Amino acid sequence: GGVPPATDLVLGAAAGCLACVLTNPLEVVKTRLQLQGELQPPGTYPRHYRGVLRAVGAVCRADGLRGLQKGLAAGLLYQGLMNGVRFYCYSHAEDAGWTAYPGGTVAAGAVAGAVGAFVGSPAYLVKTHLQAQTQAAMAVGHQHNHESISSAFENIYRQHGVVGLWRGVTGAVPRVAVGSAAQLATFTSAKDWVCERQWFGEGSWAAVLAGGMVSGVAVAVTMTPFDVISTRLYNQPVDADGTVRPLYRSKGWEGHDFSQGRSRLLSPQGKLYRGFLDCILQISSKEGLLGLYKGIGAVYLRLGPHTVLSLFFWDELRKM
Repeated sequence: GGVPPATDLVLGAAAGCLACVLTNPLEVVKTRLQLQGELQPPGTYPRHYRGVLRAVGAVCRADGLRGLQKGLAAGLLYQGLMNGVRFYCYSHAEDAGWTAYPGGTVAAGAVAGAVGAFVGSPAYLVKTHLQAQTQAAMAVGHQHNHESISSAFENIYRQHGVVGLWRGVTGAVPRVAVGSAAQLATFTSAKDWVCERQWFGEGSWAAVLAGGMVSGVAVAVTMTPFDVISTRLYNQPVDADGTVRPLYRSKGWEGHDFSQGRSRLLSPQGKLYRGFLDCILQISSKEGLLGLYKGIGAVYLRLGPHTVLSLFFWDELRKM
């Protein structure tokens, strides 16, 4: 609509943040469900969180009503960075005419989502840590025990350098790329399908919401495994002694002390998973294939409203 990419960056960030405030409680629930029973066979661990509604109640009992907004500041930072960059890149693709080619919309959405996920990865890392934190009796997954968003960034940077802030990004990039591509490929067609059956009037926000919920089925099915992997990689504990490993090896490096001044070449070693593929194999072998779909109910219930709210706020901000 004649809005330049730089303006779309600001408006997209603002729209994502407004939607995040309303959907963050489902993010907290989703994170707890995905970390519950980590690397344990089904039926061998206590289930503190059972389904979306009961999980909401469990979070409230353990952390109070404020517990449903845990990690909100980090979530707002992530949504601002990720969606701002995503809308900016997609707007550039539209201006260049790439979206006019067959499959261009899906490809542009996937690439824009991947770039946005990379930029916002440190914020998502901190958000996951904070949302997983709770009292010991209800804890699932590793507890990082950060006092605040600022102390979380400070602790991670102090212990593992700049690269430590991007730990888990290998799960985040495919997660957002797949989700963004699936959403763009199904949202419009799902909305049109609802209107063709005259369930709602064409152009109404009821049709947009219905289309978003129908599209959310496809997105949830394709994205949830990547979402689980991303959550696990972000939240896994790092070696307590701060052990790190070179990102690549070069002749003559052996024996060098990398503890000072080399953070750009180092990556903190996770204690549970060596990377994206190892995480898939461990979850499927120890928790079964259904382990990759933990929290799918919360993922689905969040996708439709978040999509519609993001688009609604973005459209209204553009008009203003």
